Amino acid sequence: MSEPGKARRSRRSRQETEADLLAAARRLLDRDGVLAGINLREVAAEAGVNHGQIYQYFGTRQALLRAAASDLVERRVAEDDGHWELPFPERRQAMFRYRVEEHEMVRLEALLALDGDGDFSPLPHFEQTLESLRRDLSSGALPPDADAVAAHVMTAAAQMGYAIFREAYARDTGIPLAELDERAGEAYARMVAGLTRPATGGTASEGT
Repeated sequence: MSEPGKARRSRRSRQETEADLLAAARRLLDRDGVLAGINLREVAAEAGVNHGQIYQYFGTRQALLRAAASDLVERRVAEDDGHWELPFPERRQAMFRYRVEEHEMVRLEALLALDGDGDFSPLPHFEQTLESLRRDLSSGALPPDADAVAAHVMTAAAQMGYAIFREAYARDTGIPLAELDERAGEAYARMVAGLTRPATGGTASEGT
């Protein structure tokens, strides 16, 4: 029964094989969790390819995971519905919802960060982000004394932190997960709204 499948796999292009390996890595991470790690032999078996092809195409475990994370980011950008053009509060709310929904992405990013991967970027497309932040400052979506980059970084950290711990938070608080997501989203919106008001004392640099 498996021989026909093997024959088909042997004719896959490099692009198809890489895509299968990335998908297999994401499935295993979703199934086993971050702390279980990713075993490259398991990834190869899950994708139906030779173990050596992982090293041939990606070189290391970290490179495979980084590619899987980048693949998810690029697909998110390709499906973008005008996210970059939204004002700061709406943009951050959209990213909060995205982080809550995209468990694979959050887990991949957390694993790469915990592994100390120096090539991993938690702020992809940062130049485009800077353009949006400068527009926020000029349009008044952020006050002129705002440290726009710090606001972006800290709101991103809040998104990631909640997305990683949300299921544990729900267990500890006894709040159903869907309800907690809604309440956390409302609290996050209030936090972001606070960043859109001028500071009451002193001034902060733009940070861009």
